[in-house]
Amino acid sequence: MLDGDAKRPRLRDYDKLRRVAMELTDGAVDDGLFDINKEPAGTRDLYGDHRFGQSLLMARRLVERDVSFVGVHFNYMSKCDGWDTHQNNFPCLKDELLPLLDEGLSGLITDLEQRGMLDETLVVCMGEFGRTPKINNAGGRDHWGQCGSVVMAGGGVKGGNVIGASDKHAALPTQTPVGPPDIVASIYHALGLNPHALIVDPRLNRTLQLCEGDVIKALF
Repeated sequence: MLDGDAKRPRLRDYDKLRRVAMELTDGAVDDGLFDINKEPAGTRDLYGDHRFGQSLLMARRLVERDVSFVGVHFNYMSKCDGWDTHQNNFPCLKDELLPLLDEGLSGLITDLEQRGMLDETLVVCMGEFGRTPKINNAGGRDHWGQCGSVVMAGGGVKGGNVIGASDKHAALPTQTPVGPPDIVASIYHALGLNPHALIVDPRLNRTLQLCEGDVIKALF
């Protein structure tokens, strides 16, 4: 715990950052950055007429204006309870989740490529874990950390490349297993950063390695 005197400088720093963020946001609103209606109808159609697709279009607009990191959260659907498919896994995937993902993500990659932005923009599509190979009584699949999938495009990543494989039940990796630290290391590498660089944490006054994983060389 920090005493009152120690808290004050950090609170001032936080307040300053918050004010800067608000000023940037207000400026972007005034400039029409968040108005995707400014995009041609054909471009909007490319991403799909749904919240996820239009959010990806917004992400492209932000990247185009030199925003260095953009996250798009895809968890708003009309038929399913997001990607947490503890029930009705298969109809949810077939009828809503995968069609929306396919349309939106392919639209983003196509648009970035047509604009000459794909080579300098890393697209990462992933969740925090996979789903159980065993189907539960509600026709769903529960949380499963042993095996999952990640999609990457752009940023120097080789297209059309499949790395690794699982067993026939999608329970465990059987070829070229990689873990979350390796994914993080590969992202750093794509951004031109040394994942094993040493940094000093000013709060802990300790030297730490940026990432403990290894770059997935087959990606690049």
